Amino acid sequence: MGMKALRPIHAVFLVLVLGSTILVTDYALEGGFSRSDYQMVKPDREGLVVLEVGDLETGEVRFFHFINAGNQEVRFFVGRDAARTVHVAFDANEVCYKLKRGYRPEGDWVVCNKCDKSFRLAEVNEGGGGCKPVPVVHDLQGDRLVLRETDLLAGWRLFR
Repeated sequence: MGMKALRPIHAVFLVLVLGSTILVTDYALEGGFSRSDYQMVKPDREGLVVLEVGDLETGEVRFFHFINAGNQEVRFFVGRDAARTVHVAFDANEVCYKLKRGYRPEGDWVVCNKCDKSFRLAEVNEGGGGCKPVPVVHDLQGDRLVLRETDLLAGWRLFR
């Protein structure tokens, strides 16, 4: 008995199955199935993103997905530490950004989803490089957090 020849329709089907598997795996590894936790935000005409943070609880972290008219996308998070200080950082760091896995909150800490290193939420605004979250320049005006599009786009390289 000889080996049967692979029919073209079967070859096409095999390529589609393998391609789909690769795409779904890549999407999952980039955190695609958890992206529903991100709130979409866009800049206004002045290039500002204004977020109400008066109801942000101590130890709470919220995640945002910024997109501008040029389809430049940036993900960031906003959290409030035990001293009630608001901290803002990109959902990426200098070391693990290529895998686009970001952070997860765990109490008073944020944890890198790639390497599982933990960082105190109270130290996020200080930055520090390495695997620490990259802080975002921001302005707190009472209960309103004001972010400039230019400051958010300063971290765009971490999400390309």
